Amino acid sequence: MQNSITRRRFLGQVNCAAISALPILSTLLNLKLVGNAATPVLNDYKALVCVFLSGGADTFNFLVPRGTTEYGEYATVRGGIALPQANLLPITPTGLSGLSLGLHPGLTGVQSLFNAGKAAYITNVGTLVEPVTKDDYDNSLKRLPRNLYSHEDQVEQWHTSTPDIRSSKGWAGRAANLLQSGNANNKVSMNISLAGSNIWQSGENTLEYSISTDGAVGLDGYDASNTDLGSLDGLRTKAVDSQLGFNYQHLLSQAFTTKKAEAIDAYKFFNEATNIELPAGVTFPDTYLGAQLRMIARTIASHGALGHNRQTFFVERGGWDTHDGVIAAHAVMVPEIDAAIKAFYDCLAALGLQDSVTLFTASDFGRTLTTDNDGADHAWGGNQFVVGGAVNGNRIYGNYPSLYSGNPLDVDRGRLIPQIAVDTFFAEMALWFGVPKSDLHLVLPNIGNFYDIASSNKPLGFLP
Repeated sequence: MQNSITRRRFLGQVNCAAISALPILSTLLNLKLVGNAATPVLNDYKALVCVFLSGGADTFNFLVPRGTTEYGEYATVRGGIALPQANLLPITPTGLSGLSLGLHPGLTGVQSLFNAGKAAYITNVGTLVEPVTKDDYDNSLKRLPRNLYSHEDQVEQWHTSTPDIRSSKGWAGRAANLLQSGNANNKVSMNISLAGSNIWQSGENTLEYSISTDGAVGLDGYDASNTDLGSLDGLRTKAVDSQLGFNYQHLLSQAFTTKKAEAIDAYKFFNEATNIELPAGVTFPDTYLGAQLRMIARTIASHGALGHNRQTFFVERGGWDTHDGVIAAHAVMVPEIDAAIKAFYDCLAALGLQDSVTLFTASDFGRTLTTDNDGADHAWGGNQFVVGGAVNGNRIYGNYPSLYSGNPLDVDRGRLIPQIAVDTFFAEMALWFGVPKSDLHLVLPNIGNFYDIASSNKPLGFLP
């Protein structure tokens, strides 16, 4: 043998403790259990796609005032990181009077979707436990999110929508707890991640199914077609197959082996179901986010073969912690996410599924309006956008805040108190996704602080 490891030594090492820890952990994380909730009636197909901009995106340079007075306030407070007024992409939102807004020059695709009524902006949205004013903040009169301005804590809170308590359960995971039994097949979780393990998709009896841009991820080195015992992968495959066929007396060992077999089965099932060609004429950009969204499009197109009436997807694009160099960083990253999202929407339209999928952006927090070192510090409220055929677009949801120094929402250096809670933002999507109003508090425990479920009105109104 060319490998220095002997067969006896290798087979002796291949056991529940010795096979690569990461694939085994992935196997356990992909465990799929069916909940006890009543089976919902899901006769249609819907999907939510979260594009998480990790690091805290400076989104007040995504959506910018263009009017003479408002732009002057923006330029004064932002200083050296203000975008030139002439470079802003104009938008004319429906129902918005007295305020002219524009987009970052890299958002040409979002501009076209916005103007076509297929995209909308949610302005000054962020984590809240309850509505807060500057006086409440200054005098500690209301509960605030834990550890404001902390990356780790704010990411967790965007995922869980419980900023008052720590939680390992996300709101997409809680929604899946209620809805997963409405799927025809749960061999593969309805929550699918291209960014590994995450809290957003973790529930009491649901977890994300992690895939790569090429498809499902199997056990490290396992290849059912490899019978070459002269190779390390062939030996590993033979050893795993031997384990799977062994009748363990120890219940934990048997359960572990059963779940490993289920993971191998799910791997084959997923890759066979998604082995399709996307419509010709749509080109995804040659970027990591482009590859992620292309794989999501393939999975969405295969939802019938997977037996899914509901799916969620999680992707991530890092690099937004711009304490300096924000203009140069955004010049690269903003067009990247824009091109990928526009190609994704165009692909959905070619598939005829654009009305069934809603994509939204999220991030740790916004950034300070003030600057030093040509960047900005961690802040609070920010601007996010939603894209989809069902979106009531060409609109701004929420009141775009005044950006002058010392405005009533500014608690420090242009850290703006959110006027829209993430709970309200997420409630709109959860209801559209199929969560009953009566169960909304099970998905978003604090929603009663921001929205009356007895109301006939939508939380925000950007989805039907």
